Amino acid sequence: MNFGTIGAGTVAQAIAGHLVAAGHKVTLSNSRGPDTLLDVVTRLGPLASAGTAAEAAAADMVFLAVMWPQVGDALAGLPAWDGRILVDTTNTFAELEVGTAGEFVAQRAPGARVVKAFNTLYAQYIAADPRHAEGRQLLFYAGDDAAAKADFHAVADAIGFAPVDAGTLREGGRLMQIGGPLSALHALKQAQ
Repeated sequence: MNFGTIGAGTVAQAIAGHLVAAGHKVTLSNSRGPDTLLDVVTRLGPLASAGTAAEAAAADMVFLAVMWPQVGDALAGLPAWDGRILVDTTNTFAELEVGTAGEFVAQRAPGARVVKAFNTLYAQYIAADPRHAEGRQLLFYAGDDAAAKADFHAVADAIGFAPVDAGTLREGGRLMQIGGPLSALHALKQAQ
């Protein structure tokens, strides 16, 4: 499986770092163009590359890691999703008419199988090694497509997190959004 990021800030770089460390290829993108990411991909190593948003979005699993006000622009004009997985890491402080942030993203990425994840953790917990002597960092996720959630679960587990299915984009998304009971919950699954 190959991976891409739409956005290349702290969260995207942290996720890419875990994926590269596990031996996966990752294409990072941002709104300023691939040339602005040369230092980032050099630091991440030979499995990381810089590309356009369209190139990153062509990956099997794509991480949307932009600030909330940029979500619409970041998803506009991308090729058809054709069932690829889009992992929405964004957070919004605004009240949405559509329901949850994950549902909002799903409406703007028709054909994508959207999984909501990484939005409950502060970036420092995403970047750090999720494996600790006491256990592994919990990572809540939500989605409406069971196969996409299973694929995401396998990837999250393989890079060291302890993934926990929080439900659908609507119900799980409510639990995970800012102000929900899972927001900023930093806990470990105890080692057995």
